[in-house]
Amino acid sequence: MVDNDVFGFLGLREDWNLHPDVAIMQIPFEMTVSYGTGTSEGPSSAIDASSQVETYSTILGDDLPSGMVIRTLDPWSYEGPSLKAHLDSIESYVFEGISEGAFPLLLGGEHGILLPAIRAMKEIGNFPMENLTLVQVDAHADLRDELNGEKYSHGTVVRRCLDEGIGRLLQIGVRAFSKEECLVMENDDRIRSWMAKDIRKNSAVELEITDFISDIQGPVWLSIDIDALDPSIVPATGTPVPGGLDYWFVIEIIEKLFSGNANVVGADVSEIVPDEHGVTQFTAASIVSSILSGFCFQNRGE
Repeated sequence: MVDNDVFGFLGLREDWNLHPDVAIMQIPFEMTVSYGTGTSEGPSSAIDASSQVETYSTILGDDLPSGMVIRTLDPWSYEGPSLKAHLDSIESYVFEGISEGAFPLLLGGEHGILLPAIRAMKEIGNFPMENLTLVQVDAHADLRDELNGEKYSHGTVVRRCLDEGIGRLLQIGVRAFSKEECLVMENDDRIRSWMAKDIRKNSAVELEITDFISDIQGPVWLSIDIDALDPSIVPATGTPVPGGLDYWFVIEIIEKLFSGNANVVGADVSEIVPDEHGVTQFTAASIVSSILSGFCFQNRGE
């Protein structure tokens, strides 16, 4: 679809005749959920809620899009015979969305969308996978080798990304994991994890994290599973876990990452499930807006 009179994320008018700086991709993927359901409705609900999010950005001192060309793509849709076929289809969707050089910003859907996104980036080949840092903001480690007999589940997705050859994994907010995952975190020297309990007990840990993030160099993919946040502000996410991160700390992570030394090459915000009061989807839309602001800040003057 090509239309020069489209209204997309944040309710902004989008001219599809212009070359996009950012491709917002809606991926309503829901196949391996293990507790709550509704992620298939998450991306569209966040798009709808975004029309009520303020466009002014304090990091920019300006209103979005602040000269940036945003393209909100039509949602991914596929009917196929297997989980693998679905993941392959998502990979093709992401690859097509970024083939023109646009920054990919994915709205999910299960966190399993991360693996095909990383594979699409690998296929583009702008950098070696061993140079990529994955910053994972998440309540769960997602490092199981299989979950309920499935190796390509939302609970195994980060393990599979490590299998793809990413060079470093930084986990922030983890507080629900198995013994198997604990051993992986302790023994894989590519992984550094900050537990939610330690972050909440000691404000100095927040400073340690943001300082560390500011110093990252090279390509970075930012993956935010919204269950990292405290359930009080994301009550409908698929697997809510008590003791989550503060909203403003997550925003600071985003801002420090984009204003630091890293080259952020893509991001996903996943496990969005709408609730009847609109809180979860509005929170997700606000986080996506902060990522857009960060990308604009990082690319000013280019």
